[in-house]
Amino acid sequence: MIKYNLICKCEKTFESWFSSSSEFDSLLKKKMIKCIYCDSSSVKKTVMAPSLTRKSNQILKKNKLERNIKKRLSNFKKYIEKNCEDVGERFPQEARNIHYDKKTSKGIYGKATTEETSELIEEGIDIYTLPWIDDKSEN
Repeated sequence: MIKYNLICKCEKTFESWFSSSSEFDSLLKKKMIKCIYCDSSSVKKTVMAPSLTRKSNQILKKNKLERNIKKRLSNFKKYIEKNCEDVGERFPQEARNIHYDKKTSKGIYGKATTEETSELIEEGIDIYTLPWIDDKSEN
């Protein structure tokens, strides 16, 4: 079912329900749609306001999901910072040292360029790129 706002040549507006837009077109062509005020068949669709409730709910759900993801990433970041060593820009070299020298490590994190990351992966070194949430933008 679809609801249309209609307007007549008498400039009065009214609503009507149709099973489909093609049904509306067919009835209009046959002049079977009549104005409820003057009984004229000179009727056409008017501009209709969209139903914003559903879209608003989708935006709210999306915002809630984004906050949830940010919170989880923030918690993950805190865990990494607590349990791993920040090696900063030395990350590619430290990752290689651990991998090739079979050193045991508490775990490391740091920064690497896209090129360095690709090289580490090609060398078979298990690394993961994670979005690093800025603590200032958590709220």
